[in-house]
Amino acid sequence: MHYLLKLPLIIIISLLILALLVIAIMYGSDRWQSETDKLRVKLTNGQTNRQISIQPITYDSQEILDLPEPVQRYFKNVLQDGQAIVTEVEFSQHGQFHMNETEDKWHKFTATQLVATQRLGFDWDAKIEMIPFVNVFVHDTYLLGEGNLQASIVGLFTVAKMHNTTELNQGELLRFLAETVWYPTSLLPSQGVIWEAIDQHSSRATLTDGETTASVVFQFDAEGLITSMRADARCYRVVSGKSVFMPWVGNFREYAVHNGMRIPLAGEVGWEHPEGVQLYFKGKISKISYEFAS
Repeated sequence: MHYLLKLPLIIIISLLILALLVIAIMYGSDRWQSETDKLRVKLTNGQTNRQISIQPITYDSQEILDLPEPVQRYFKNVLQDGQAIVTEVEFSQHGQFHMNETEDKWHKFTATQLVATQRLGFDWDAKIEMIPFVNVFVHDTYLLGEGNLQASIVGLFTVAKMHNTTELNQGELLRFLAETVWYPTSLLPSQGVIWEAIDQHSSRATLTDGETTASVVFQFDAEGLITSMRADARCYRVVSGKSVFMPWVGNFREYAVHNGMRIPLAGEVGWEHPEGVQLYFKGKISKISYEFAS
């Protein structure tokens, strides 16, 4: 202790401030993790309560015979007869996130996501690095028909919060539908998706959950794999109390087989401005696991 007393006052103050910052960061992280755990218990409980009603429990190729031709090609390439229906997905991601459209700066992020496919829902829990050791924590969630978006600096200082608006709910259901490429049994007609033919390389998928409906146009390559998606209108921002909508787009690549299903491991997402697409997400899946109907 006597060594500390010999240090200049400015150094002592700096060390105390640093210690307080470390304590605050640790406390914020623990509090955020506690909220994440509560959200995911709700997701899992809702899923468990629906397990006994899942029908069918496996994929039968007969159910795709009346679908548009590119959609049939897709299922033939990503699923095999007898594939168990996915009920839950958990994966880890890493990549870059663009936080501010007024500056050309990308921030590193890591995230985990839990998805429930029977009582539709997901929670994306991300940590976006603003500066070294200081993260913005983000929850992007769809739970029991309600969307929730929250961002907080080090888990303590809220900088964005939206919950259960019509526009947000639809936007989160759009995200669920677009991301079914990672849990492709959820794109089957038996799982509630309605397919509409457009041309030889694209088809529209529509999904309804309660009072909310979302539609996404998927693009397919010659092999039948989904390479991109587009939604005509997703809420981009709220200005003076009014929602501004804009086309929402994404692409997928680096397909690999996991648990018998072909899924993309990398992708990008952005907004389609009149002057061109502005990406805000570039990510890769580093780990993924499934639970299946039984």
